[in-house]
Amino acid sequence: MNVKGEAHIILDKFGKDLESVKLDKRSGLSKKGLSYRKEKKGEECDKDFKTIMFKNAPRANDLYLLLEKGSWT
Repeated sequence: MNVKGEAHIILDKFGKDLESVKLDKRSGLSKKGLSYRKEKKGEECDKDFKTIMFKNAPRANDLYLLLEKGSWT
């Protein structure tokens, strides 16, 4: 069996496993782009997180990471 055939088998099995996953209607992001995650009281965000992420990114501007969409061909 070749790599492509093995990949199809793995993806089919993964897809079948996903069918059994039950998601809360609130999971994911809302249309407004807000998440349902709430920060715990007294817990602060890492203030350097954005700086570190942008420094590690190969391409970024002041507001966004510039990403490239991959192709699955």
